[in-house]
Amino acid sequence: MAAEAALGAVFGEVFAVFHESVKEVGSKALMFKPILKSLESQLGSLTPLVEDIGRLSEQLEPRKVETETLIEHMKKGEKLVRKCSKIRWWNYCLKVRYSTKLQELDKEILKFCQVNLQVYGRRNSLMALSSMNRMLQKVDSVVETPRVSCAVPGLRDLTVGLEMPIMELKTLLLKEEVQLLLVTAPGGCGKTTLVQKLCQDDQIKGIYKENILFVNVSKTPNVKVIVQNLFDYKRFRPEFLIQSDEDAIEQLPQLLNHIGPDPILLILDDVWLGSKSLPEKFKFNIPKYKILVTSRTAFPRFEFTYNLKLLNDVDANDLFCHSASLQDGSTYIPAEEDIKKIVRGCGGFPLVLKVIGGSLCRQKEEVWRSRLMKWSDGRSFVSSDAELLACLQKSLEFQNDMDNIEDCFMDLGSFPEDQRIPVAALIDMWAELYGLDEDGIHAIANLRELTTRNLASLVMARKDASEVNSYYNDDFVTQHDILRELAMHQSNQEPEGRRLRLIMNISGNNLPKWWMEQEQLLINARLLSISTDESFSWSWCNIQAPKVEVLVLNFQTKNYTLPEFVEKMDELKVLIVTNCGFFHAKISNFQLLGSLPKFRRIRLEKVSISSLCETLVTLKSLKKITLFMCNIGKAFENCTIQLSNALPNLIEIRIDYCNDLLELPVGLCDIVLLKKLSITNCHKLSALPKGIGKLVNLEVLRFRSCTDLSELPESMRSLHKLSILDISDCLSISKLPKHIGELCNLKVLNMKGCLRLRDPLPESTMELKQLELVVCDEERAKLWEHIKEFLTKLKVEVAEKDINLNWLPK
Repeated sequence: MAAEAALGAVFGEVFAVFHESVKEVGSKALMFKPILKSLESQLGSLTPLVEDIGRLSEQLEPRKVETETLIEHMKKGEKLVRKCSKIRWWNYCLKVRYSTKLQELDKEILKFCQVNLQVYGRRNSLMALSSMNRMLQKVDSVVETPRVSCAVPGLRDLTVGLEMPIMELKTLLLKEEVQLLLVTAPGGCGKTTLVQKLCQDDQIKGIYKENILFVNVSKTPNVKVIVQNLFDYKRFRPEFLIQSDEDAIEQLPQLLNHIGPDPILLILDDVWLGSKSLPEKFKFNIPKYKILVTSRTAFPRFEFTYNLKLLNDVDANDLFCHSASLQDGSTYIPAEEDIKKIVRGCGGFPLVLKVIGGSLCRQKEEVWRSRLMKWSDGRSFVSSDAELLACLQKSLEFQNDMDNIEDCFMDLGSFPEDQRIPVAALIDMWAELYGLDEDGIHAIANLRELTTRNLASLVMARKDASEVNSYYNDDFVTQHDILRELAMHQSNQEPEGRRLRLIMNISGNNLPKWWMEQEQLLINARLLSISTDESFSWSWCNIQAPKVEVLVLNFQTKNYTLPEFVEKMDELKVLIVTNCGFFHAKISNFQLLGSLPKFRRIRLEKVSISSLCETLVTLKSLKKITLFMCNIGKAFENCTIQLSNALPNLIEIRIDYCNDLLELPVGLCDIVLLKKLSITNCHKLSALPKGIGKLVNLEVLRFRSCTDLSELPESMRSLHKLSILDISDCLSISKLPKHIGELCNLKVLNMKGCLRLRDPLPESTMELKQLELVVCDEERAKLWEHIKEFLTKLKVEVAEKDINLNWLPK
């Protein structure tokens, strides 16, 4: 008995040391702080189990070997965690090695757990140890592929009138008998904002910690994708491949048990009437697990419902005045009674107040008076969704719309509901449709205006001086679903055949009635957007679209066929293909694009490029290709035609977050007209073709966040037109090319985050007479001190430290 008790004591002591090391390292190692804090929480949940093992020490003897083994494993874990505090960012190999050790440790701990779970009776707690490796595996990459976030979106604007609703909603949610709670109100009332604000409450954060999961359900939910995204967000693999909704629901408890035993709050935001049974599918008999649903519909089957009321006059007035910027004194301020008329007309709807206020922000007196004449009776404009849209239409009076701001607003409806809209895709569209500049300056200005007017939200990553007007890969736009409806409503004012912008959302095989009634459909739109879901399997009918310049295709299937009618789109300039499903998709019919005389830009998201290369045809007019989150592998080796022959006039290539890209195809170096090459966030790219120096027309070259890239080829010395070189966050690059000084037109060099680059700069650096800006960290800035004596134009900017491993999507 004494030996058994001693074994139990040793077990508890080792556990305590391990737990303490995690807490200590987590408070000091800033780059690993989020991971270790999460691990600390997991180990804290195991404390009751350790106490049980002490009380059950008489049962340890039959399992002495296994227990001693687990003790050794925890000692290893303690050492590994402490070593993690000493890992330098640049030591990528060491990170990988430690990750491998942690994988092996995880397997051994899991094996012990599976044998001993029933004895200790705390299965969920002990299983939490298995997450240790999954969390610490994050150290092997500084920047990861962006994922669909299930974190609660942050609030970016003023909120009013929510103090009492939050208190009432929190009280109801925390009642023991409540597992499924509905928050309901008409569209535009602030349901999502209320839930976001609730999740910022200290008590709610203290209870649910990292286990608040936020899901945008939207009008046509895909259960399989929702569940797969939840698994991906928590970095936990399902036991078997999720191939159907039934698979998804069957495996979800596995994830919920994995992230327990802390309480779990699942938020299903924006559940539509047609999906009223969806929340029931997510119900499981798991302790401390609750579901919070928001919907415009008050579902009678919900036992617990919270009805969000509209804003009172005081709060409505405050929100309107803030949205119209009346508080800053830089705009015309109408009479108090006139403000009250407008506010009363908005009916207490926060969205309406914000949009109408934004439309009047900094407007002249005559604009205010014109609106007041329309709303002179001061009655409420809103009592239904139709009236809500009609009311919001009144805010769409775009003054002097020379920059096509109204068109840009309506174009946002071309993208799926609740999806982040890439700014880079909008720049491509608007450059061809409205002649906005290639660098995106006017596009960003328009998006800022729409944001000011509360018609959309532009979210931009922090930018260094070297990229202020040129790099938008990480930026996106979001839009309230009612504002998206408004954009589409505005686009649909004309009959289908005469619309300049035709947006079609197809559910299943239910094609629009007006489409089915015609043997041959004539479309006169300049922009055509077609969104289909996972169950779409219809053969495209005979469509004639001779005027379409931009085609946006959104889909969710693993295999997708480009519509046959694309072959006859002689005016097509831009094709944007977005896979909204979870897995990469294979696309067929790419050969149709070979017949298009004006086809200039293509953007592919989350597709397999091998399908493109197998049928690659000559695209004589193509100027730009963008590949985002695509599977590339060695696809270009299988091309049926040389890249230089297939893409003879290509001037820009962007490849972003393509994680299986190991090396660039050698044939790329033969595309001599290429001016811009951007390979970013491709972490497995380890080498560049030696022939890259043949791209003598290159002006911009980016290898941003390619963490495995170890060197730049010396042949780069031939790039005499290069003006921007961006190697920021390339952790493995340890030196600049010896002859970098021959880049006689280089103006900007971004080497922020090149932490292995410590040797003195090459002597030829002093020959970069045109160099105006170097962006780097403080340590690298010291390398440039003596160089600045020779380069009189040079400014060295020390970038702010940005300790952000990008575990959450952008």
